[in-house]
This record gives sequence, structure tokens and C-alpha cells, in this order.
Amino acid sequence: MSLNSPTNIPQLLADRVRNFPEKQFLFAEANGRTFTYQQFAEAVNRAASLLRQLGIKKGDVVTLLMPNSAEYVIAYFACWMLGALAGPVNSLLKSQEIAYVLQNSEAKAILVNSQFLPQIEAIHSDLQTLKHVIVFDDEITANRDYEATADNTTDIVADDEAIIIYTSGTTGKPKGCLLTHGNLIANARQISTWLGFTERDRLLTIMPLFHMNAVSVTTMSALYAGGSTVVSPKFSASRFWQVISDYQITSFGSVATMLSMLLSSYPDGVPAGLTTDQLRFAMCGSAPVPAEVLRRFEETFNCLVVEGYGLSESTCRSTFNPPDTRRRPGSCGLPVGNEMKVVDDNALEVPDGTPGEIVLRGENILKAYYKDPEATARAFRHGWFHTGDIGYRDADGYYYIVDRKSDMIIRGGENIYPREIDEILYQHPDIAAAATIGMPDDLYGEEVAAFVVLKEGAQTEAEEVISFCRGRLADYKCPKIVRIVKEIPKGPTGKLLKRELAQHFRK
Repeated sequence: MSLNSPTNIPQLLADRVRNFPEKQFLFAEANGRTFTYQQFAEAVNRAASLLRQLGIKKGDVVTLLMPNSAEYVIAYFACWMLGALAGPVNSLLKSQEIAYVLQNSEAKAILVNSQFLPQIEAIHSDLQTLKHVIVFDDEITANRDYEATADNTTDIVADDEAIIIYTSGTTGKPKGCLLTHGNLIANARQISTWLGFTERDRLLTIMPLFHMNAVSVTTMSALYAGGSTVVSPKFSASRFWQVISDYQITSFGSVATMLSMLLSSYPDGVPAGLTTDQLRFAMCGSAPVPAEVLRRFEETFNCLVVEGYGLSESTCRSTFNPPDTRRRPGSCGLPVGNEMKVVDDNALEVPDGTPGEIVLRGENILKAYYKDPEATARAFRHGWFHTGDIGYRDADGYYYIVDRKSDMIIRGGENIYPREIDEILYQHPDIAAAATIGMPDDLYGEEVAAFVVLKEGAQTEAEEVISFCRGRLADYKCPKIVRIVKEIPKGPTGKLLKRELAQHFRK
């Protein structure tokens, strides 16, 4: 590997092409296609030429709405080659949720898979800045009417934005998180160095590419290490071990729900006849892995689970356990290269073992929230990024997450803010008051539950409320349980008493 220190992603890709032109970099599990580093760079250049000829330039936002595929990875890099911002959109969102992201980011174009085209067509007339809708099912077909230019590269510095990714907001509206070329390269370096990735590693992407986990942990880290990445359309417990064997995967990204599903599907271990000796470890994040799930997974599949912690605002990972005997079950590990500490409400660092808010600082931390200086200033108060997560550090420097300062629910790796659901519930004509909380769930970690108070004389049933939400919210955000109550318990200041609400569900 070259010892150069690229300052932007096109430089990093060009460096890897010079060093490994014929090495296979990208595998598409859905259709068996493969790309060497050279072939991948050529595909990226073709897609960049298409965007350039449509008028996309440095600083423009290009929305990406696709299933996991080679095209998704190519689309990211095509944007980065031009200095444009890739704007991944959660494909589970409903049309009105997608419309908000496109409008707020002022996207100029969208690369979309045809399966999602009806959702875009339904909202296109309301999107003032969106000039081009490009069906991107197959990059060769999409590019056939555009002549590839010899060089699409633009002057890009490390501080130029590369991604705008929307995170659920405590106010009910998602915020556009701006990540730079420097952020992405730094986190890829931090992760690959910490986990010891080399050109011999082959990482599996089963997490959705609209999340930073898949972009940073199993795509950018593979590129940084000069290794390879395999993209699966989605997680499939029934096919998982076959894919691990067929592609000789050395590591994969996951969440605790996936590990639980694999244990349920394969209680006796890896099926006979499959080769998994090369598998080094599973990387797991988003929410802590229950100790019993971790123990059973490692014993059943002879595969180490390496837990980490991070969020979109830290590009992805801020901590990882060491991938060896120093790993501590229940801990999210040690900082991988950024600064990290635990503080009280006055931003003063607390002693080891004392819970407080986790704050971060370093080259992998976001540049800003898009056009939201107040949220940016609030998040970066006192010179550190405030995560809103409550945790502590032990005497050996290992970190533990114990709670969230915000009301965020994490269901199967997806972040959900109750405020967003409450706003939809309040739109129901029969609902006078509403409150949403997360409830423990063995499979998903947490499940969405809602309390509603009906207007006088209303006769609405819980199922009708759930159906109302399904038409307006992504399925994973919809309440799975609704309780109709006479009142919602609140404290003297009007604060929602979550503990009392949770006790109602246990009665």
C-alpha cells in the first residue's frame, strides 16, 4: 500500500488503483458481478460523467435512493469525484418523509432504483430544486447516452463536504449531518488500523448503505486497507453462512438483532460443508449486544463479536473493542483515534466509573448540521461534540453505554425519535394527546409503543391508530402497540414520566 496520505476520496481511490489495479475490490452478491479496482474506477468515472453532463457540480447534493448494490457504491464515489454531496435516503421511508429530505437538502438530482420510482414521481412536482431523476438500476444502461470524459476530478480539500445524511431530530424533523472527505478518510483509517484490516481482508456489507455503518465500516475501510467488499442486497439469515463461505468473508458489520436471528436459524452452528475458517470476527454496533446473545453467538459459531460505538455525527465508529483477548463483553471498547470523555451537566469531566454524557472530539466528527447553526452550536458547546448518550469509563479506559440523554428509541439498529411519531399521532382527528416510548424487546432491542388520549366522544380503536401511522411513517417507526388511556402521566413541569408509562405496559 502507498504511504501517501490522501486528502480526498478520489485521491484515495486513485492511489489504490495504482497499487492494486487488477485486484478485485467490489463484489455484488445479488448478481455475481465483480469489479477490480481499475474497473470500479472506470465505472465511477462513467457515472461522474453522466452527472457532470447534467450540470451537477461541486457543492450540489445528489440524493441516492437504491437497494444495496454495486450501483449504490458507484453512485457514492461518482458524487465524490465531482465534489458533489451524496445524500443517501432511507429506503424504508414513506413519500412525505422522503420529500422532506429532498426539500431540506435542496437536492439537484436523484439516482434512484426503479422500484422506488413511483414514490419519487408522487412528490416530484413539489420539489422545486430537483432537476433530474435518473434511474440507476444498472450503471452501464444509465450511462449509455453519456460520453465518459477522461477526467472528472475537481479540486477538493479535506474540509469539503462529501455526504449529507439525515439523522432523526429531537424536534421531530431530521437534521442534515454534513460529513467531509477528511471525516470519511479519517474514520476509515481509524477503523482499519484498529481492527488490523489489510489487503487480504474481504468485508461483507449487509447493513443498508443508507447508513454510515455500511459506508464507513465495510466500504471505506475496505478501500483504505486495499481490501475487498461484498455487497449483499439485505441481511438474510437463511443465506448468511452460504455467503460467508462462498466469498470467504473475513468480517462483517451487524447489529444485535442479526446475531439473534442467526442463533435462532442455526442453533447447531454453521451448516456442514461450508468454509468459515477465514472469518475473524463480527463487528456490532448501534445498540449494546445482550451478554447472553454475545456468549451464545461466539460459542455456537466460533466467531468473536467485536462491539463498538458511534453515530452518524462521528462518521460512524468512535470506539471498538480490541479484536483479541482484551475485548470486554458489555463494553463498547476504547477510542479508535478520536478524543472521548464523560462529563456532567456543567461540561466538567467526571471520575472513572461515574455516569455522565459522552462527548467527542477529533477528525472524524461532523463539520456541521446543514443550515442549522443553532443545532450545530448546541452540539459543539464547550468545544466538544455532545452525543446525548449516557455512559461511563472504567479505570482501564474502556467505555460503557448505559442510557440515552434523549428519548431516542433504537429498534433493530434504526434510530427513532418519539417526537416524530407523536406529531403524526396528533394529526389523527380523534386523538387529543399522545406520547411514544421505547419498550424492551428480545429480538429488536426496543419496540415502539404509544399512549393516546382520545377526544371526548371518540371511539377509535388501537388498530385504527396503528393503521393511520402506517400510511404516514416508515414501517419501522410505526407503533407496534397502542394503549388508549384516560390521561398521560406528567411531572409538575409537564415532563413526560416515561417510567410510569412503561409500568402501564407491564400491568
